[in-house]
Amino acid sequence: MTSTTIPAPEDTAPASDTAPDTAPIKTTFSAEEVHQMLPHRFPFALVDRIIDFVPGKLAVGLKNVTFNEPQFQGHFPGRPIMPGVLMVEAMAQVGGVVLRQMPDIPDGLFMFAGIDNVRFRRPVVPGDQLIMTVELISLRGRRFGKMKGRAEVDGQLACEGDLMFALVE
Repeated sequence: MTSTTIPAPEDTAPASDTAPDTAPIKTTFSAEEVHQMLPHRFPFALVDRIIDFVPGKLAVGLKNVTFNEPQFQGHFPGRPIMPGVLMVEAMAQVGGVVLRQMPDIPDGLFMFAGIDNVRFRRPVVPGDQLIMTVELISLRGRRFGKMKGRAEVDGQLACEGDLMFALVE
C-alpha cells in the first residue's frame, strides 16, 4: 500500500495537488452526506459527521453523546453510560463510510462478519464527544473487509477492536 499524506484540516485538498480535470479529494462529510452513504437512521445513526477522510485508507468520525438518547433511559438510570455495543456499532458506521467510498464496490449492505479483540477502556457518558478512527487493514474481492477501530474521548482511549465486514447484496 502506498503512503498517503493527510491534507490540512480543510474540506478539500489544495487545488495545486490535483490535475485540471480531477475534482479535489473531499476530506470531511456533513451529517447529511453521511446519511446519503449509510442506511442507518434514528435512533441508530451514530455518526454525526466525518472530520477526516483518506480514500481507501481511513475515516475519522465524530459522535456527540447526548443525554436525550433513548438508551440512557435504561442504561443506567441515575448513571447513564453509553453501551459498549453502541460504541462498536458507531465505529462500524465510520468504517462503512470508508467502504462505501471505495471505487467499484458492488451495491449492497456491509454487515458485521466478525468482531475481535474489542476492549473497553473508559466509560462514555452524556456530554462526551466520541472521536472514532477506523482504518482499513485489508479488502478481499471487494466483498470482505477488515478494519481496526479506535474510539477516544478527550484523547483518552474508550474502545478499540478489529471489525470484519461482508457485503450482502
